[in-house]
Amino acid sequence: MDEVEVVVAHSERATLRVGDVFLKVDVDQARVDVEVEAMTLAPVPTPEVLWRKPPVLAIAALPGTTLGSLGGPSTGSPAAWAAAGAAIRKLHDAPLPPWPGRGLDELAAELDDECELLVTNGVLPADLVTRNRQVAEAALRPWTPAFTHGDLQIAHVFVDGDEVTGIIDWSEASRGDALYDLATFTLGHEEHLDDVIAGYGTDVDLDVIRAWWSLRSLLVVRWLTEHGFDPSAPGCEVDVLRSRM
Repeated sequence: MDEVEVVVAHSERATLRVGDVFLKVDVDQARVDVEVEAMTLAPVPTPEVLWRKPPVLAIAALPGTTLGSLGGPSTGSPAAWAAAGAAIRKLHDAPLPPWPGRGLDELAAELDDECELLVTNGVLPADLVTRNRQVAEAALRPWTPAFTHGDLQIAHVFVDGDEVTGIIDWSEASRGDALYDLATFTLGHEEHLDDVIAGYGTDVDLDVIRAWWSLRSLLVVRWLTEHGFDPSAPGCEVDVLRSRM
């Protein structure tokens, strides 16, 4: 019998692995609808949907391994990171999904509210929040919408050698800023940014990438803390914020 492995679990959703099958439990069926449709529309390798019986979605495991994790060592050759960049560019060049993403005004308001809570609740020092809020400002500009993954952590991209075998966890996919995906993918692994951009195949605004590093980290630190994760672990979100000081 295969053992049940808890991949991730918190109050909003859980993912279990049984052999070569991942079982995603999510009571928000609208979020699951987005995930399934995004995997259908995306022009990059995605997991096979085996079956769906709310609140459970069953998907097949992908071949290969991830390029690493936030706070962990990065793996893979420069060519593998470049291949990931090329896959991301293919996604961004695809026709837009039919549903929208967060607007600029909504994002700016969310950032302001979150920064206030981080300081008021003593989650982070005020000077750290203030400095990163200033850095994040560069991301708050109009962008041309692209088909974005929305949560493109390196743990969500699988490779076999120098080939991308698939991308998982599409529940945040939407129309969004292409540079947000690139920033999320390289968060905490700045040393691979040049390889990713080389594969992506076009110049990008590095100041905006850095701004998204700060913005994403500011938005998730409190949520991670409240859901049993440790954003203060070496190489994770708090270290990313400190690197901007």
